[in-house]
Amino acid sequence: MQDKVFENFNEQTRQFFEPMRKLNSLMLDNMEKLSQHQMESMKRYSQMGTERMRDATEIADTEGLHDFTTRQAEMLNELSSQMLEDARTMSEMSLEFKAQLEALLAESGQAFVDQVSQMGNQASEVAQQMGEQASEAVQKAAPKSSPARASSRRKTSS
Repeated sequence: MQDKVFENFNEQTRQFFEPMRKLNSLMLDNMEKLSQHQMESMKRYSQMGTERMRDATEIADTEGLHDFTTRQAEMLNELSSQMLEDARTMSEMSLEFKAQLEALLAESGQAFVDQVSQMGNQASEVAQQMGEQASEAVQKAAPKSSPARASSRRKTSS
């Protein structure tokens, strides 16, 4: 009986920590995606900046300056578009994470209610079994009285 109680306890412990494990996994996956996206974005922005600096060092005359300023305006448009795209991507990632988190919390909430109900049922079963065992032990330990002893007790107590 103790083995069954310990097995139930171990299973309930696993079930209790499962939602936390899933939450940690979800958070870690999301953090990894966000970090990866930010690293890629920073790399793109750094490359754009480096290219602009390299182009600036190649200016040799007014025509080169004119070309540089024209390309600078194009680059600013490209940078603006890229930043909007990155913001959109981050927003989509956040919405996806929110949806996954809500689904996990709903699942975990229902699992918690089920687990508490199951624990209550198991506690009732264990209490009933313990009560039955205690009753059996009391019956085994109680002295068996014979009718002669019972009548002699009545006479002495009168």
